[in-house]
Amino acid sequence: MHLTLIGIGTGNPEHLTLQAIRAINVQDLILIPRKGAGKADLAELRRAICDEVLTNAQTQIVEFDLPVRDETTADYRQRVDDWHDAIALAWQSAMSGRNAQKVALLVWGDPSLYDSTLRIASRLHPQPQIEVIPGITSLQALTAAHAIPVNEIGAPFVVTTGRRLRDEGWPEGVETIAVMLDGTCAFQTLLPETYHIWWGGYVGMKEQIICQGPLSEVSDKIIAMRAEARENHGWIMDIYLLRKHF
Repeated sequence: MHLTLIGIGTGNPEHLTLQAIRAINVQDLILIPRKGAGKADLAELRRAICDEVLTNAQTQIVEFDLPVRDETTADYRQRVDDWHDAIALAWQSAMSGRNAQKVALLVWGDPSLYDSTLRIASRLHPQPQIEVIPGITSLQALTAAHAIPVNEIGAPFVVTTGRRLRDEGWPEGVETIAVMLDGTCAFQTLLPETYHIWWGGYVGMKEQIICQGPLSEVSDKIIAMRAEARENHGWIMDIYLLRKHF
C-alpha cells in the first residue's frame, strides 16, 4: 500500500498546492477522521476540500471515529503513545476490505510541524510506502496575517508548546518563540511588560481573528476573544508569536 500524507494548510482550499491537488486525485481512498460533535466542522472542512478539488469519481472517501485520548494516566508520553496506537488501529479498520492500494490522509498544516501523523503511520502493519506532500503551516499563516517576519535579523527562534512554556518558562538563548497547542493561554505565566505578542485564531480561514500588541495591554483581550470564538464554533485552533524585549 502507498500512503500519502497531504498537508492542507489551515483548512482554506486556496492553501492547497498544485502537488496536493494532484495527489488527492490519484487516490483510491481518502480517510477523514471524525473528532466528535464539538469538532464536526473539522471533518466538514476536509469534505469541502474534496468537493472542491476532487475530480476522480473512483476515489472513495471514508470517515472514521478518532479515538479519544485517555487523560487519566499520569505519564503524558504513555498517554500519547497509547492514543497513537489506537489511532493506527482505527486507520487499519477504516481501510479494511476496501482493496485500496493508494490511501491518503489530509493533514492540517504540514505533517512535519507538531503533528503526529507520521508517527502514527509508522505503527501500521504491514508498513506502507509513505509519501509526504508539504502544506502551509499555521506559523506561516500567522506571520502572513500580521505581515511580520518570524525572526529578527540573523536571530534564531524556538517553536514550542503551551505546556512547555507554562512548565519550563522562557527558553534560554532566544528572543522570539512561536507557541502552538496552547489550551490554557500560557502567556499568562510571563511578566507581561517584557513581551510583544502576535496572536491568531483560525489563521488563514474565513473565521480568522487576530490581535497583536504589548502583552501587558492585549493579554486580557486575547483571552476573551479566544473564549468567545471557542464558544461560537465549539473548537479553536490558535497560535501566537512572542518577542522578548531585552
